[in-house]
Amino acid sequence: MYSLAFSILFVSFIILTLLVRFWLASRHIRHVLAHRSAVPAEFAEKIPLAAHQKAADYTIARTKYGLLTLMVNTLLLIGFTLLGGLQWLSVQIFNLTGPGMGYQLALLAAFAAISGLIDLPFDYYKQFGLEQHFGFNKMGKGLFFKDLAISTAIGAALGLPLAWVILTLMAQAGDLWWIYAWLVWTGFQLLMMALAPNLILPLFNKFTPLEDEALKSRIEGLVARVGFASRGLFVMDGSKRSAHGNAYFSGFGATKRIVFFDTLLARLQPQEIEAVLAHELGHFKLKHIIKRLAMIFALSLAFMAMLGYLKVQPWFYDGLGINPLTLPGQANDAMALLLFMLVLPVFTFLFAPLASIGSRKHEFEADAFAAKYTDARDLVSALVKMYEDNASTLTPDPLHSAFYDSHPPASVRIRQLNLAAQ
Repeated sequence: MYSLAFSILFVSFIILTLLVRFWLASRHIRHVLAHRSAVPAEFAEKIPLAAHQKAADYTIARTKYGLLTLMVNTLLLIGFTLLGGLQWLSVQIFNLTGPGMGYQLALLAAFAAISGLIDLPFDYYKQFGLEQHFGFNKMGKGLFFKDLAISTAIGAALGLPLAWVILTLMAQAGDLWWIYAWLVWTGFQLLMMALAPNLILPLFNKFTPLEDEALKSRIEGLVARVGFASRGLFVMDGSKRSAHGNAYFSGFGATKRIVFFDTLLARLQPQEIEAVLAHELGHFKLKHIIKRLAMIFALSLAFMAMLGYLKVQPWFYDGLGINPLTLPGQANDAMALLLFMLVLPVFTFLFAPLASIGSRKHEFEADAFAAKYTDARDLVSALVKMYEDNASTLTPDPLHSAFYDSHPPASVRIRQLNLAAQ
């Protein structure tokens, strides 16, 4: 009874998610198309019509690509769960490995490998089809597969030991295993934030100290005014992969560093770069990063507690196409992990607007912070260039934007900054 009810609930949420996402995407496409023929009045003197139309076409192409991958991922989700894919995979792995921890780790690794192979042609098309068509791809095929190999190796080197610890706690730490597992996961995340800038990110990109002395002096002055302690200013060779530009912080605690894409430095004037950095510093000084981490860790604790309950419920497995009585070996905690990770996005999708609202609020606050320490007009001019260079649409559908977007629409954001500049 409970199994059937859960199956019906699961399918209902899948259908609801598909309907909402297709409805929002169709609204977005129609809205962008309807405004493709003319640049919005507030941008008419700053962005050429050709650039505006490129952004519209790019947005529509990405939206359609997203719908394609959504359908494929939904079919795979149903195939792995209700149609018995994970059940079959579990039996095949057991026949090769026998019972024990090796079997559970092999099940996780096999699922990851199958998912990666399925994603590969879509990732390849996105890079060498969609991105290349609009002039953003700067990556060769050799670098694409090199990145894939490095990412796979890092994932295995870090993921398998972490999975072993989590599975061991699930099996041996009693009913409150999920608390200990959450502590391990949280510590792992913080450790990665601290180590990634020096150990992992350099495997993909080259980071060199900022050499422009005039720009460096300007930025150091801003950093000093704001009161931000950094381990240095670095330039990342993002241009070897993409024409998109950005700036960000990496690291945690004493390892914090400021990183600029070389594409961003090539496009913006020094005062505009300073304004963009002031916005990013605003996120730090206003404790947005800490607040987001706290929210993520709180939610992860709640999800761990939920998994702690679900992993001992037969209806959870049976309702998702897994007969717990026929699982090979002892209690299969790896199966519980896989099922939980697969179905969680289905049941949490409709809460996405809450995260978007909070993120947009933080963006407005960071813009106001930047306007306090730099000239708001410089941030406006920088944003206009970044919208043009990244082919970000100036005319998103309002409802689609409210549901998904972590940043406010361009017109709203710039209107606020122009008010601050007066």
